[in-house]
Amino acid sequence: MTNAPIIQLQHVKKSFTKAEHQDLLVLEDVNFIMHEGEIVALLGKSGSGKSTLLRIIAGLINASAGEVLYRGKQVYGPVTGVAMVFQSFALLPWLTVLENVELGLEAQGINKAERRIRALKAIDTIGLDGFESAYPKELSGGMRQRVGFARALVVNPDLLLMDEAFSALDVLTADNLKSDLLDLWHTKQTNTNGILFVTHNIEEAVALADRVIIFSSDPGTIRAELPIKIPHPRYEQSDEFRHLVEQIYVLMTSRGRAEKPGLSLSQRQKKLDISYRLPDVDISELTGLIESLHESEHHDRMDLPELADYLNLNVDDLFPITEIMEILGFAQVRQTDIVLTPLGKQFATADILERKKIFAQHLLTNIPLASHIRRVLEERPNKRATLARFLNELEDYLSEQEAERVLRVAIDWGRYAEIFAYDNNAEMLSLENPD
Repeated sequence: MTNAPIIQLQHVKKSFTKAEHQDLLVLEDVNFIMHEGEIVALLGKSGSGKSTLLRIIAGLINASAGEVLYRGKQVYGPVTGVAMVFQSFALLPWLTVLENVELGLEAQGINKAERRIRALKAIDTIGLDGFESAYPKELSGGMRQRVGFARALVVNPDLLLMDEAFSALDVLTADNLKSDLLDLWHTKQTNTNGILFVTHNIEEAVALADRVIIFSSDPGTIRAELPIKIPHPRYEQSDEFRHLVEQIYVLMTSRGRAEKPGLSLSQRQKKLDISYRLPDVDISELTGLIESLHESEHHDRMDLPELADYLNLNVDDLFPITEIMEILGFAQVRQTDIVLTPLGKQFATADILERKKIFAQHLLTNIPLASHIRRVLEERPNKRATLARFLNELEDYLSEQEAERVLRVAIDWGRYAEIFAYDNNAEMLSLENPD
């Protein structure tokens, strides 16, 4: 590619300090170049550091190591020429649409007359003409996000960053806004030379991007890059589009570089410890997916993109469920297919009490945190332990917020399986029927 680089990342690492002598590693050895004229998607599971990387590029936070260059110059703070659109609309409710859009220009010291001209042009460009005097509470979600785009575009950014900018919108509104954004890009109605966006939606990445960067997790590293050479407009039902979607599913569900190709499921399970980030999966979601697979016309097997479409799930919804199904031994992911194991079929046909027994057995066998909680309770004379006791232990490995989330998931699963009980008011865990 002959176009000049806008962004260059060299061996970027980011960790957050959790305690005096402990760091939480979020990104490791990220190397990436983005050129003029590109739309690039950052795609990966939750917790892969995509949003953190976007903030590092914008200069909102600093990398712990490595170099971040914008137009060949080191980034040390907020970058002039870079604007960001966030997932939340982040509008000031006491300001009108016009006043919200003018904010960035005011921060740059632009005089009032020029601010007004540029803001009105941006509002017109993004399709909000006639709503200049409206307040955010008067607008729909889609219109509020359009204000967010106008506020970013009014500063004439060289690089536009978007952090899941469409995820809070309904499907039709999001599709409409994406289409308008592409029109602005292709007709060069803005001065923007590059768009870099974070998404958890594979179809969205293929529909918009010229290149997709796929991240692995814990810590976030670049697993793969995939060019998207389909001309616009792109049609989701075309064979070429579906083929690329399936390629990305394969890349995202394949094992990480650190794992040996021949590693069996049982061997991978042994690699888990109590700090493993349990996916945030409700038991009803797990059982519902197992039942859907068992009742499918494909006989306990289904294509992942087809399954996501059938259940209206995105990557962040689907992958956590398939991950825990694999770990518990209920299913296996093969390329783009998920297949129920004999145990999964047994679970699907069992009654409620038998399902609890199956789940309990495999929870204790395959999830170290669950078996650890059970073991601690068994060793206590009164068969009880405080929530804080396990939180403190997890915080040696995870952030405070993540430790609380992981423990909450473990407690929910353990209560369903009846391997221990929990008193929310007393914040106390105990053995089920300890007598």
